[in-house]
Parts: sequence; structure tokens; C-alpha cells
Amino acid sequence: MSDRIFGSICIALAAFMAWGASVIEESFIQDPLGPKAFPIVIAIVLVACGIAIWLKPDAQPQWPRARKLIQLLWAISAMVLYAQALPVVGFVIATAAAAGFLSWQLGAQVKEAAVAGVLISVGIYAVFHLVLGLSLARGPLGF
Repeated sequence: MSDRIFGSICIALAAFMAWGASVIEESFIQDPLGPKAFPIVIAIVLVACGIAIWLKPDAQPQWPRARKLIQLLWAISAMVLYAQALPVVGFVIATAAAAGFLSWQLGAQVKEAAVAGVLISVGIYAVFHLVLGLSLARGPLGF
């Protein structure tokens, strides 16, 4: 029963994503695929997964224990805070904090998680902004 509920939620989320992609305004100067292509592809994959889960539910699903559920809630909270912080503090700082926190949640020591967060943030910034030339949220420090 819980798998069918989850599959239905995935299908509903995919429909919401497809609708959201359909209302994206397109510029007259853009690449051939446009800004709608990526969210629509993700929605198609999500609806396929939702249908598969709905059609073939697990007979004896094992729910995570309370500790794992709390960790999942922390991870979701971190991603929500990341989305809120991104336009305020910029890509590099927000990504370093989020990646560091999530690394710590996955079991790294605090110092290792902080280093991982900074390296992940700077690495993604280098690839997407410096190499590919994509625009990322600028923070108070200009990057």
C-alpha cells in the first residue's frame, strides 16, 4: 500500500514539474532545446519510475527507523535552506555549506565534511562558471 502511495506522489510530482516547465518563458535568443527540455526529461523519468513503483509494489516494505527519518528530514531542510540562501550569499558559499553539511550527515568527520564542502563548491564553480561560462548566483563577495 505504501509503495502505491509513493508511486502516486511521484506521478503527481512529475505532472507538477511538467506543468512548471510548460510555463517557463522562452527568450528569442536561446539554444535549440530551450529551458523547458531538462525539467520535462526529469518529469518523464519520474513518471516512469512512479508507474513502475505503482504497478509492482514491494510485498513487505521496510520503513526506515526513526533515526534515519530524522536524518532525511535534516537533509531535506538543508536543501530548502540552500535554495533560500543561494540568492543571498551566492553559489560558492551556499554550496560549500550545503555540501559540507550533507557530507557530515553521510558520516564524514566535521573537519573532513568542511573540506569536502569547500572542494565540491569550488570544483562545481570552476566547471560550470569558469569552463562552461554559465551564470551562477553571485554573493556579497562577487562569486
